[in-house]
Amino acid sequence: MMRALCESLLLLLPMCGITSALSCNVAPEMLTQIDASNGQVFGVNVTGNIYTLYGTTWVQLPGALAHVTVGLGGVWGVDSKHNIFKLVGGNWRLVPGLLKQIDAGGSQLVVGVNMYDDIYCIPKSSAFSAHRSDLRWVHIAGKLKYYSCGLLGCWGVNSADEIYYRHSVTPDSCAGSRWEHVPGSLSMIEVGTEGNVYGVNRDGNIFCRGGITAANPIGTMWAPLSNDLREIKHVSYDLGQLWILTKEGKTLNCKG
Repeated sequence: MMRALCESLLLLLPMCGITSALSCNVAPEMLTQIDASNGQVFGVNVTGNIYTLYGTTWVQLPGALAHVTVGLGGVWGVDSKHNIFKLVGGNWRLVPGLLKQIDAGGSQLVVGVNMYDDIYCIPKSSAFSAHRSDLRWVHIAGKLKYYSCGLLGCWGVNSADEIYYRHSVTPDSCAGSRWEHVPGSLSMIEVGTEGNVYGVNRDGNIFCRGGITAANPIGTMWAPLSNDLREIKHVSYDLGQLWILTKEGKTLNCKG
């Protein structure tokens, strides 16, 4: 049985976008949150400074944020007071609403949760509007502390670390249709633009969702990524690179 399980994990791990044999480099910036998508990487540190990666150099951007995201929906962020901003022409434009976590990795839609764990989204048509008044959030039933989307759907975790998948999310109907509970326990979850799903549990271990395909976007099982990584608090994946933030403040750039 153990051999069969190991063989299953080996088959699943490549579907996660990376293998269990990780080679990691320590990045110079000590970040508290990071997001990677479409070849871009953004992050914030403990004092709210915002950074983006140009080639191999971290460049500080103006402003201060507590959470930043990049994806097909653009570059967005929220500050320590939960105000929402969108990066437009190199400047942060204030957006109506209040959120504590935000994600722009879906198919040109934007999602997030507020301080009460209420869930919201902005469809593609509104997210790319040039008029601030058109940016109206759509409320989604349920409660989550973290919500993230990719091309193959949206995933979230609630305050009890329960995992959920949102069915029927589209660029123009960002609210979707229903939640499906997925077995497992994660404290945060991130969906790569291509649909790869990674998460971290309460003990600081990384898991990826195996078996995800266009025909089966919910996948089949959770696979532990590496037994050598400990005390992880945040992950983000893009183009074969896994960005990992440790509880002691290290920023790691890992490849399989």
